Amino acid sequence: MVNSRQTLLHYSITPLLLALAWIVFAQQLCAAETKIWEQFSGEKAFVHVQRLVDLGPHPAGSDAIEKARDYIEEQLRHSGWQVTRQAFTDDTPRGKVHFVNLIARFSADGNAASSSFLLSSHYDTKFFEAIRFVGANDGGSSTGLLLELARVIGQRPNVARKIELVFFDGEEAYENFSETDGLYGSRYFAKQLQADGAKQFRAGILFDMIGDRSLGITLPADSPAAIARDIFAAAEALKLRNYFSYLDRDLIDDHMPLNAIGIPTIDIIDFDYPWWHTASDTIDKISAQSLQITGSVALYYLSELALKH
Repeated sequence: MVNSRQTLLHYSITPLLLALAWIVFAQQLCAAETKIWEQFSGEKAFVHVQRLVDLGPHPAGSDAIEKARDYIEEQLRHSGWQVTRQAFTDDTPRGKVHFVNLIARFSADGNAASSSFLLSSHYDTKFFEAIRFVGANDGGSSTGLLLELARVIGQRPNVARKIELVFFDGEEAYENFSETDGLYGSRYFAKQLQADGAKQFRAGILFDMIGDRSLGITLPADSPAAIARDIFAAAEALKLRNYFSYLDRDLIDDHMPLNAIGIPTIDIIDFDYPWWHTASDTIDKISAQSLQITGSVALYYLSELALKH
């Protein structure tokens, strides 16, 4: 009687296991057939921006930016990335301030990969005494986008292993951008890379202010020519070329310290933003569609051009 029950149980479970195996196989096949840029969700990126905005102003050294760090780290680990805090203290016009860059490498097997391409954003908001500045676009949009890129890229381990994500602290200047004010996180990151001498990235992308409802990406005049050409080509391939153009001047941003140490890095930014550094840089000024456009073009560029070989 026992043997009969065991036999019956065996024949009952076997079809179920086969069905489950087929479902898993079908899901993997579907993911493989879906182009990576089609997996990006502007809506998911927008949710991340909303979460950061809900924290209120989070300038470097504040209690709120620690909450932002915790949120970013949680999302990255959920997507399979190993996160390291690069902490340092620097002199500022407001005295010594504690900064923390977040560096993420893919670690599906528990070991961080040796990456060759850099994707970055700053996650701090500018310090103001007179206004409540939440930085929905300036700091929020690019951070939300980078978190969604982490989710999508994390589903493609062969791609993820080639990429390092960096969330810079202290991009904003306290007074005016100079060699000692502003770009604190990227300057420190570049200095450490140069000092270590062990890692050299082939190239990189910095994202900044890419959520404007009236999106118009303006690549700075000093953009690395080869990367700019390929970004335009990626946008053209997705029929989104009209959202991308050149700015008529250079920009001071976190790409500069990276370019200075020999890592060709482009700043994907929409600098035509009326609410820049005002209290009106709020969540209603950005859209999921703008995040979708930027994320899709970035993923097309990475998969079809930058990391093709």
